[in-house]
Amino acid sequence: MCTSIVEIATVDGMAKRGDDWFDLTEAVVSYDHARHALLDDAITIDFINTDLPPGARAAVELSLESAKALQAALAIAIAEADEEEAERAAGIAQQRLAKVQAA
Repeated sequence: MCTSIVEIATVDGMAKRGDDWFDLTEAVVSYDHARHALLDDAITIDFINTDLPPGARAAVELSLESAKALQAALAIAIAEADEEEAERAAGIAQQRLAKVQAA
């Protein structure tokens, strides 16, 4: 049975197809019958560029358990990246303040 579970996110990044890299515009996440993975159902993520032909995509099919592990890893990496960016922004602000005070 088809689940009709589909979520679309606007994304900014790059994907590789063969030897070629292409800009991304969307990630389509769905839960439905696996097409290639040896799974009954799979979380499928298609990274696409809507301005390019349909072949401009990078796709994965994951078991639900694997998708949950990926979600957890992404949450940790995103939290750590947010901390890194906050520290970087604070450092830049301190450098600007020091320049203003020195002037």
